[in-house]
Amino acid sequence: MYEHDVLVIGGGGAGLRAAVAAHEAGADVAIVSKVHPVRSHTGAAEGGVNAALHEDDPWEDHAYDTMKGSDFLADAPAVDIFAREIREEVIQLEHWGMPFSRDDDGTVSQRPFGGLSFPRTAYAGAETGHHMLHAMYQQVVKRGIDIYEEWYVTRLAVTDHDEVADRQCHGFAAFDIATGEVAGFRARDGVVLATGGAGQVFKHTTNAIANTGDGAAMAYRAGVPLEDMEMIQFHPTTLPSTGVLITEGVRGEGGRLFNSDGERFMFERGYAVEDGELASRDVVSRAELTEVAEGRGVDDDHVYLDMRHLGEERIMDRLENIVHLAQDFEGVDPLEEPMPVKPGAHYTMGGIEINEWGETVIDGLYAAGECGCVSMHGANRLGGNSLAELLVFGARAGRAAAGEDVGTPEIQVGPDPDAEREDPDWPIEPGEISGGPPDVTPNDALVDPVPVINSAVEAETERIDSLLVTEDGVSQAAIRSRVQDAMGEHLNVFREKSGIETALKEIGAAKRELPNLHVTDTSRTFNTELQHALETRNLIDLAEAIAFGALAREESRGAHWRKAHQERKDEEWRKHTMLSWNDGDPEMWYRPNILESEIQEYDPTERSY
Repeated sequence: MYEHDVLVIGGGGAGLRAAVAAHEAGADVAIVSKVHPVRSHTGAAEGGVNAALHEDDPWEDHAYDTMKGSDFLADAPAVDIFAREIREEVIQLEHWGMPFSRDDDGTVSQRPFGGLSFPRTAYAGAETGHHMLHAMYQQVVKRGIDIYEEWYVTRLAVTDHDEVADRQCHGFAAFDIATGEVAGFRARDGVVLATGGAGQVFKHTTNAIANTGDGAAMAYRAGVPLEDMEMIQFHPTTLPSTGVLITEGVRGEGGRLFNSDGERFMFERGYAVEDGELASRDVVSRAELTEVAEGRGVDDDHVYLDMRHLGEERIMDRLENIVHLAQDFEGVDPLEEPMPVKPGAHYTMGGIEINEWGETVIDGLYAAGECGCVSMHGANRLGGNSLAELLVFGARAGRAAAGEDVGTPEIQVGPDPDAEREDPDWPIEPGEISGGPPDVTPNDALVDPVPVINSAVEAETERIDSLLVTEDGVSQAAIRSRVQDAMGEHLNVFREKSGIETALKEIGAAKRELPNLHVTDTSRTFNTELQHALETRNLIDLAEAIAFGALAREESRGAHWRKAHQERKDEEWRKHTMLSWNDGDPEMWYRPNILESEIQEYDPTERSY
């Protein structure tokens, strides 16, 4: 058994920042990651990191833009903390050696981004996440923080009690991808989940193959509620053939969107008459698909993004990576012709319910980054706010997990017995879809951490062994494709009740096939088929959560757009969708949205760009 004070699951931006913060707080820290840290998906973030660095840009404006971008579903305490603290985090990052692009006077350059009232997006060419990841990884190495790379965490070790709030996380079981060993990890003080998003729930996505929502699914099955899972962001500019991201920085630098008629439709068709291409991402994604649906798309599939007018010198200075991506994946030279683009699944706004210190309802379990939902993105995230979020709340979660006195949280986590409950008219009974036992076997006698962890190891060893000895059955690829196809068709940018119901039935059928999962490769060394089989359960559970939330929310807000309910309904739906595992029979309830912090109050006005 491996033992440390703080264990961070995930080596991306949030995990690295949490590990450094925990180390600075005096803890013995280790990172456990299923990929090498510099291969984490943070490295795919291109456009930049938002911070109110300029003297003419007060942090309150950044906070308001964030709240407005969220379609007023974010929580004010988290938004205000974020906007205040990100400035120091970006300055710290620069001191750590982050190679930001510079203006002529040597100051950090900042470009316009969608939904921002000021050009506050600091960047490093079109590879901001890549450089950020390397800068923070260097800090981890410098401090001698242990890294268990290519270890896949599959089950949390949680002491189970009658009350969810009495549960405690002591560590987890993890699978060594290189050898096939299953081992226990004990955290004396805390476990930080920093496992990223769940983009692989969809087939057309900007997300890496490793983004299977592992942390959110494990926490959910252990008893932590999921929050606002229906809020999935679709990035408006991805390459049609692959889902590869084309940064919002192209539009920030002045790139233009055109339909097949040559119209600059964001302006000419009235989608965003003031901000045009720099409207918020949900607005631009809906506009593009509307153009395609009304016959003004290119090849009935996409639109054009044109940056030729910027000139080769500016493009190669600030967007060189985009030139290579378009050439390599679409065979298009964006210096000479426009790029084809269409919306793709990009970011999970919802996730594990946490407060502003990353705390969950389970003692000793924290979360940060895209897997968590502190609720600063609400129904729609602004570009440039994700790299910023993982810095602020990664640092906070690391300090809290290390035992630093963080005071009383502003948001109560976990189910409120007086909270409003919802029992939607499901197409089939929730229990029929979910089925199966919870991830943690109840055993009130297990109060010593070691037996709890050993129990998790034994359960995962048995599960993995059973997958390797099954002689026939259904492949993980077939199950995964069934879920991804249903999600892509019915829970994309535009959603309808009948389609969501169909998706839920497909998800339910996929879940019932899980016991018949068959792995053809029986080796234990770098068995990627086995790893994908283990991930598939997580994808199914999160797909179900997304669909449940989408079916219940009968309004259009941010990234969630219901064709039969095309208006925002604040009186009914300005609240967070909460979903509890409930022993495999998901229970939906709601928590109020918070528009007032200690500093200011937000008025949920009409959102336009």
